[in-house]
Amino acid sequence: MDNNELMSLYDYLGKPAGNDLGKQVYLAACYKDIKVGMREISNPKYTGNVMLYPKSFLEEYFKPKNNTQPKENLPF
Repeated sequence: MDNNELMSLYDYLGKPAGNDLGKQVYLAACYKDIKVGMREISNPKYTGNVMLYPKSFLEEYFKPKNNTQPKENLPF
């Protein structure tokens, strides 16, 4: 799978993402002007459309955040 191939959050995460996370990812993609797709699915747990994102965007979005900011006001 190349990094420009579109995939759903379920495909990427290996589990359902849920409405809240799905909305956050969609808004981030819109903010970065990322082209998204859509796929209609039907299974026992969900019937409807799912958004598809480039794998490279999902890798960047879910990359662990580096907390390198200096901590101030420490008690020691």
